[in-house]
Amino acid sequence: MKIAYLSDIHANIHALQAVWDDIEAQMPDAVYCLGDLVGYGAYPNEVIDFLREREVPTLMGNYDEGVGFDMNDCGCAYKKPAAQARGHQSLLWTREHTSSENKDYLRSLPMQIRLEDQRPSMLLVHGSPRRINEYLYEDRPRSSFERLAKLAGVKVLLFGHTHLPYKKRVSGVLFVNSGSVGKPKDGNPNAGYVILDLGLGRRIGVEFRRVPYDVGAAARAVRESDLPDEFAEMLEQGRG
Repeated sequence: MKIAYLSDIHANIHALQAVWDDIEAQMPDAVYCLGDLVGYGAYPNEVIDFLREREVPTLMGNYDEGVGFDMNDCGCAYKKPAAQARGHQSLLWTREHTSSENKDYLRSLPMQIRLEDQRPSMLLVHGSPRRINEYLYEDRPRSSFERLAKLAGVKVLLFGHTHLPYKKRVSGVLFVNSGSVGKPKDGNPNAGYVILDLGLGRRIGVEFRRVPYDVGAAARAVRESDLPDEFAEMLEQGRG
């Protein structure tokens, strides 16, 4: 059995369409989305409609929460005032350009999906089992992962939010960050997602896939909107 997980699309319909074509070519048995459909990119409604039409089980990300509930904070951690100002501009723009029907949809999304009947058992979250906007970076202390492993109570924990793909096993739990479809931050502008292969006996296959797409078109759409031009440069460079 193969399952595809995608996360952090961030209103980038060009990246999502390319990833979906690649997913279909891999023929997984199921597809899940770990949240953050909107924010930063120019196509919030198109991305939401794409996933809704395909009935993809989807989590609420922190940006989805901020837009769906018309909040003044997206729950992001910005290190500099200028970045915080751009993020706030993005949130306001996305709130204004997301339809009321799609905001209703974002508000309806669950915070977690727990697959306890699945073997191995899995927990799907956006940030962490504790908070929707907690950043689980790979270099966290092992003790932190040990606490999260105990809290999750499953064999596999899937998450996103950092836009940095990785896997690691701690205390018998496989932690997998699926990376980002629409806003990678690892220096590679190609869209990213992950496939888990559960048909390998006791071993779980983890394949991080990167898919080229029309980055130029996505960046051009950002520049033609009222969003900050720096968001387009981030897409082109694959950085945060």
